[in-house]
Amino acid sequence: MKNFKRLTLLCGHYGSGKTNVAVNLAFYLKQQYNNLVVADLDIVNPYFRTKDSLEDFKAQGIELICSEYANTNVDIPALPADIYRLTADKSLTAVIDVGGDDRGAYALGRLVPEIKAENNFDMLMVINGYRPLTPDAQSTIEVMREIEQACGLTFTGLVNNSNIGDETTAQNVLNSLEYANAVSTLSGLPIVMTTVKAELVSELNDKIDNLLPLKLQAKPI
Repeated sequence: MKNFKRLTLLCGHYGSGKTNVAVNLAFYLKQQYNNLVVADLDIVNPYFRTKDSLEDFKAQGIELICSEYANTNVDIPALPADIYRLTADKSLTAVIDVGGDDRGAYALGRLVPEIKAENNFDMLMVINGYRPLTPDAQSTIEVMREIEQACGLTFTGLVNNSNIGDETTAQNVLNSLEYANAVSTLSGLPIVMTTVKAELVSELNDKIDNLLPLKLQAKPI
């Protein structure tokens, strides 16, 4: 895949699967960068959280920055003070899970001036054509523009994460390419990667460029 910049921000519609992409991208990048951090800025949807993968992160030597209330029954939309290290400490390479839609993107706003000043970031839109509110390119672009307006940053690329969970087949992924290419054409943004369940990689490796194998994050009980 492409060379990643110091900060990789992942945004997307609710249900797009961006948290699972963030977790798996972190494991991929850990092969290249030692001082790797995952930051969970999603204060809107506590159901899927990067903290569910905390033990896996520890095993790989990946630091996690998230709210102290993540994975508790305390529903407080609080961001950790450590988020300011993302812009202050240039030795870090970070994957940042931004909140869903425009409401979640507001939380990123306090970091935006420093992110822009350094200009060593990518902001990737995680798209999923199998979700009811983003079934086509135009509706997906509308969500993208809302997120950009909310956080004050412009997207630099796309992640095609079109899937239907455990039911996803190789053909489902192939069928999503027309949608992803339409979003790319309409937005003018490149498709940086296409995600697939790890067990489908062998079927798709010679058909799709820049595959990111996914180990699906377990749903919390």
